[in-house]
Amino acid sequence: MTRTGDEDMTGQGQERGADAGAGSVSGAGPGPGPVEAFTALTAFTGAASPYGGGNPFADYRRGELPFAGLTDLADRRLGAGVIAAGDEFFAERENLLRPGPAVFDPEHFGHKGKVMDGWETRRRRGPSAEVPHPDPADHDWALIRLGAPGVIGGLVVDTAHFRGNHPQAVSVEATSHSMSAAPEDLLDPEVEWTVLVPRTEVGGHAENAFAVHAERRFTHVRLRQYPDGGVARLRVYGEVVPDPGWLAELDTFDLVALENGGSVEDASDRFYSPPEHTVLPGRSRQMDDGWETRRRRDTGNDWIRYRLVEQGVIRAVEIDTAYLKGNAAGWVSLSIRDGEGGADGTEGEWVQLVPRVRLQPDTVHRFLVNQIPATHVRLDIFPDGGISRLRLYGSLTARGAARLAERTAALS
Repeated sequence: MTRTGDEDMTGQGQERGADAGAGSVSGAGPGPGPVEAFTALTAFTGAASPYGGGNPFADYRRGELPFAGLTDLADRRLGAGVIAAGDEFFAERENLLRPGPAVFDPEHFGHKGKVMDGWETRRRRGPSAEVPHPDPADHDWALIRLGAPGVIGGLVVDTAHFRGNHPQAVSVEATSHSMSAAPEDLLDPEVEWTVLVPRTEVGGHAENAFAVHAERRFTHVRLRQYPDGGVARLRVYGEVVPDPGWLAELDTFDLVALENGGSVEDASDRFYSPPEHTVLPGRSRQMDDGWETRRRRDTGNDWIRYRLVEQGVIRAVEIDTAYLKGNAAGWVSLSIRDGEGGADGTEGEWVQLVPRVRLQPDTVHRFLVNQIPATHVRLDIFPDGGISRLRLYGSLTARGAARLAERTAALS
């Protein structure tokens, strides 16, 4: 296990990591299992610099996290859910996975007190007047089903707007189970949980981040907070590793969809909204649910480079500009590359799949294409603007299916 930060903070984290398994509240399940290597990014933990005041946009500019480019496996839009919690007296557990930053209205109160955009539990107490404080091992917990199974590379426990009511410390565990498992199945003492983040102090109104080094495929995580308090958001960044058997039965599916293991490798611009939106499930719901670039004042063009789940053959393409009316891209083209390369191991050259074609605002465009093996796709828009969704329907090649099956088995 590795950690960054001063010696005092490191010692506390290790000592409390041992305490975390000493006791658990009813329903929380057994104590933590084996500990994977992790790094607490001290720019965001403990005495972390909290969010600033004033302009809300400036408050939520993402820090330079090493895993920020990975997929949020706990994104509600992928189907993630908080399926159980030990307590949610002040604010419901479902808020943990809401897309976007937490909001705060200083004048919004309800029958149970201040309305908070997060998960907040009641204050813990000791057993008697003589022992008024909770036991050091006491904690609250929430059980999260990931939207897609995958390898976790980093976590963010965001305590935005929780200042005097944030937890003193948190820990995070993960397990691999059926995606449709019930809470009681996951809380069975026989289920093995792997500790991704041992008990570690966190700051209030701060983005507490942890880089995780666990080469295993997980489906669920459990967040514990000590002894109580509130957490605004939980982000679980990683790489989707889909079920190869399921994809094989489907035969034809979206090779670039996030839920199927596709990803965005790079993009020229993400000023108004990120390119990852283009491979989310479902149609766009509003303008900022797609990808939109700033206005170009030069002669270049904007682009996104995607990686398919594995080597596959694309048969049909769908490009949607839903809700982009005065700002849709003018033209678009698609190119593919077989990154597996030739016999010499070099990567393949880019080959045009869809020639430059005019796009209409707020419209679904469909194309049948030549069937060529590919691992990467590049979408170019001219000169700027945006699209809402990209769908690349096809099948894995025999080589792609074998590689996916091998990787999934190695991560089990």
